[in-house]
Amino acid sequence: MRKHLLAALSLTALVSGPAAASAEELTGTLAKVKELGYITIGHREASVPFSYVDDKQQPVGFAIDICHKIVDAVKRELKLEKLETRYVLVTSPSRIPLMANGTIDLECGNTTNNVERQKQVWYTNTHFLTASRYLSKVESHLRSIEDLKGKTVVAPAGSTNIKQALEFNNRLNLGMTIIPVQDQGEAFLMVETGRAAAFVQDDIVLAGLIAISKDPKAYEISEGAFSTPEPYGIMLRKDDMAFKALADATTSALYKSPEGPALYARWFTQPIPPKNVNLNIPMSPAMKKAFEKPTDSPDPATY
Repeated sequence: MRKHLLAALSLTALVSGPAAASAEELTGTLAKVKELGYITIGHREASVPFSYVDDKQQPVGFAIDICHKIVDAVKRELKLEKLETRYVLVTSPSRIPLMANGTIDLECGNTTNNVERQKQVWYTNTHFLTASRYLSKVESHLRSIEDLKGKTVVAPAGSTNIKQALEFNNRLNLGMTIIPVQDQGEAFLMVETGRAAAFVQDDIVLAGLIAISKDPKAYEISEGAFSTPEPYGIMLRKDDMAFKALADATTSALYKSPEGPALYARWFTQPIPPKNVNLNIPMSPAMKKAFEKPTDSPDPATY
């Protein structure tokens, strides 16, 4: 992807660069935003701490803050006095279609960047690395993936997690009943109420859900993983080179500056709303490397 983006750098200013191309030369998302006067962010309902709604039903989170930086850069790029930000709630199944059809301009959450998805959408630089694991009740004693044999398992529809669970189910002949659900909240509720034994999802999302649950000590996350470390990225429309160049320049500058690690610390090592819980997840060596040398690579080996 990087090679064909080089030409795009001449189409749009970098964060501290010269003025943007004139309005008649704008294309894609930048042209759309210039014409409409607003930009639309797709957000999640319960993807703590990346993208979720607080006690005032306002979108907040680590990914939301990153997207606000991109919105600020768009405002400067287009020389707008005001730029309205609109929000649209998205789910695992709806986020890619809503990006492709133009409903949202940025998808700000915990979306895995992989080769398959890049056939439909693009991503800006990686903002987190995760692995697919499962959440269960401590009392269930489901310590390994093999312990899930014959159990009912849930995962968000359209996610990489449900695909990975299906692959393990077939390969290890586990006989699991795998149920797709619309979102993380529904999946957690099914484990909480005993309708499912385990919930397969990215480990950081599971940690966030446990932290805000009624009884955090009642749940645990598996050591066994369904995947190698996977990169999260802010999702963009495919083939929108000028907008991606601006998003890449903005996120690269953010991550490499002191503000990047500070923003990470704000959401992962300090109390966060609405319950002021602390996830206590310091930045890993791989994550530090990803911030020092920003990349949009979907390849886990890159990290």
